Amino acid sequence: MNVLVINAGSSSLKYQLFNMDTEEIIAKGVCDRIGIDGHLKHTPSIEGKSVFNSSFPLPSHAEAICAVIEKLTSAEYGVVGSLSEINAVGHRVVHGGRNFSESVLIDDDVIVALEKCVALAPLHNPPNLMGINACGKAIPNVPQVAVFDTAFHQTTPEYAYVYPIPYRYYEENDIRRYGFHGTSHRYVSANAIEFLGGKAEGTRIITCHLGNGASLAAIKDGKCVDTTMGVTPLEGLPMGTRCGSIDPTLIEVIANIEGGLTISETMNILNKESGVLGVSGVSSDFRDVETAAGIDFSLGRKLEGAPINDRAKLALDIFNYQIAKYIGAYSAIMGGLDALVFTAGVGENSPYSRKGICDLLGGIDIYLDVEKNEFRDRAELTDVTGKGSKTKILVIPTNEELVIARDTVAIVGK
Repeated sequence: MNVLVINAGSSSLKYQLFNMDTEEIIAKGVCDRIGIDGHLKHTPSIEGKSVFNSSFPLPSHAEAICAVIEKLTSAEYGVVGSLSEINAVGHRVVHGGRNFSESVLIDDDVIVALEKCVALAPLHNPPNLMGINACGKAIPNVPQVAVFDTAFHQTTPEYAYVYPIPYRYYEENDIRRYGFHGTSHRYVSANAIEFLGGKAEGTRIITCHLGNGASLAAIKDGKCVDTTMGVTPLEGLPMGTRCGSIDPTLIEVIANIEGGLTISETMNILNKESGVLGVSGVSSDFRDVETAAGIDFSLGRKLEGAPINDRAKLALDIFNYQIAKYIGAYSAIMGGLDALVFTAGVGENSPYSRKGICDLLGGIDIYLDVEKNEFRDRAELTDVTGKGSKTKILVIPTNEELVIARDTVAIVGK
């Protein structure tokens, strides 16, 4: 069974085609700059097929989907003989609201429900819907499945997700903490449970999805009991360009400082000009910020004699401190911690951040093995637990696309 996985963004569309009999990727690619000048990179995994990497007219997501299908089935670049060999499509959908606690087969009612969630995720759900609608037109007889970033966090208890604001906003407008990166948290926590012996019951795990977007999840008995992101991805940790949790009054303060900005203009600052970029003034890319702070990105060590940008170092210190603070809190509410998991771009590839975070956790007997930690870009689970640590420290590469493909197979059937 071949499953096409689609991750549609506002001006991009990433895709992978899986052979689910082996769970191997047979092609992957990305359509960039949709609605601007357009670019398509398509990479087949089958020997003898060429990579396509060039400008390509992509005025909308509909044309992007058509371009993907054309490349998947073409003689020079293709990996399937015809559209009939694409058996199902799985879509990453950022926000499912209160309606969806698991992945679902997409029908008209699901699309209506997703449209109602646009107010909760105005930057994310519209392109997700564009991808769904474009696939529906291009390959109308192929079943489609929605896999939600918010679904894994639906087991969070009410006292953890209801905001202390007038209750009517929750009842009438669905305003509550939802959390995101759920597909990633679900995947790596399942791997951690297998590492711990295979039984979810009795396990206490914190998963750290750390990248340009970052969130933590507290997972007890295999179920999420709390997470750092909120009704939107702005809450929680400082990130590449997002501020994370701050005093809400700052929205008004910043607006007034800047001469009367609108709420939207101020939120743009908090979403796109803050976080690591805002503090460092260097970049939202942690590799650039670590280099500016005098760090060897590959090993996470200080480079002897390298100049140190103090603001870059401060940005990293803030990031590491806030993560450690949440880890301490989540360990307390779960009554201890069996495994601490690092994943995603920074979590998998930054020895400096992993060490910086764990160096703050000695008070709860979490210790990292410095030598085992000095790696990046490793494809398999790696145990970096240090001597005397009461908690296992694991680095687990995430694979959200595989989760989406698996859910699609489970729902559509083989």
